[in-house]
Amino acid sequence: MGIREEMPLLARHEGEWEGTYIHVDPAGKIIDSHRSRLTCTLGDGTEGWDYNQVNVYTWDDGRTEEHRFPGTYLGGGRCAFDTDRLKGEFWGVDDSTIYLSWIYKESGTDLRLFELIVLSEDGNNRNRVWQWISGGTCVQRTLINETRVVA
Repeated sequence: MGIREEMPLLARHEGEWEGTYIHVDPAGKIIDSHRSRLTCTLGDGTEGWDYNQVNVYTWDDGRTEEHRFPGTYLGGGRCAFDTDRLKGEFWGVDDSTIYLSWIYKESGTDLRLFELIVLSEDGNNRNRVWQWISGGTCVQRTLINETRVVA
């Protein structure tokens, strides 16, 4: 069995998603926001990845960023990613929720990020929350709401 069969919730995330990222400080004050378009694809490992995500961010001032996250299926319903910027793992916790944990390699601190992704029953909306934790304290949160635009 492969990633598609062993991680059916992840397979439901395949496609293209548009949304908004809102970054807030611990008190809830907005410190940044931008639009996003994410493409999520499952593979069979022949491309060098089992899961691939491409994130394109766009700010109102015209700035853009693109980041790629190829993942390797570890078996047992777990996937890992290790890029120049990030290293982490993710897995499903129930029929609608995926949990991720990762670090920014270049941060030089103990900063870790923890994310929950909740997919709607119809599979067309998802809501995500990142908690940025350093020294056991939340230093930032990111709130993400997305809508599927291509299945």
